[in-house]
Amino acid sequence: MKLATYTVNGGKARIGLVVGDGLHDIARHLPQAPVTMLGLLEALPGLRADLDKIAAAQPDHALTDVHLLAPIPRPGKILALGLNYRDHALEANMALPEVQTWFAKMTTSANGPHSNVDLPSVSTRLDYEAELAIVIGKKVRHATREQAKAAIAGYCCANDVSVRDWQLRTSQFVVGKSFDTHCPFGPWITSADEIADPQALAIRATVNGEVRQDSNTREMVFDVYAMIEHLSQAMTLEPGDLLLTGTPAGVGAVSKPPRYLKAGDVVRIEIEGLGAIENRVEPEPR
Repeated sequence: MKLATYTVNGGKARIGLVVGDGLHDIARHLPQAPVTMLGLLEALPGLRADLDKIAAAQPDHALTDVHLLAPIPRPGKILALGLNYRDHALEANMALPEVQTWFAKMTTSANGPHSNVDLPSVSTRLDYEAELAIVIGKKVRHATREQAKAAIAGYCCANDVSVRDWQLRTSQFVVGKSFDTHCPFGPWITSADEIADPQALAIRATVNGEVRQDSNTREMVFDVYAMIEHLSQAMTLEPGDLLLTGTPAGVGAVSKPPRYLKAGDVVRIEIEGLGAIENRVEPEPR
């Protein structure tokens, strides 16, 4: 099951079910269903049978006729895990982490899967990070591994866009990771039951068609269930929370010389089974 948030002709945001090249308007077929993705995630266990019936019907729109928004326009939390790929640690000449190192991206960084990414007026060191994103679907605290697995609603592609000089000028990454538009994700939420093994997915980033990152989620140091186990010891994870799970080798900052993004660049993030997001870098509006 693939769940999207979208507009048609600039209208009100709606939620839909993506099947192949088509999209089904959930509100049209299930007027009693929640009208936001957050509400849908909370109600999803009781709606699965109805959604399966909708999926068998004729789609209401072609995907090419809608504008996809961030699946969750304003997640409750956006948390990201640093240095979680073995190949990335190797290229950065850093030891593998013994504990999980998390930072927050502010929710105003959330961005659509095909929307522009701002090139900040205060920096030229803009970088990309291809990441698998976890979408939480069930409230969980002090999770066991099985509870962690059950708490996942699904997965998305994400780009942990980073302003490197702002990120690294202090020991805290939050500001450099939280510029507006710097967390595009989507293109939709692919339900967890469609992904047999989240630790066996090809992940790739291209810039203007050139492959920059090409790896597999098996390179992760901490797997997706361990992440939820760990975080839930400290905080309640809730439906609609977004967890970014680290990036593989090939980021621009560690290239020799560094290869930062510039205006006009197009960054594409693809993950096996989840589709792709593609965002153009444009100067920050003033």
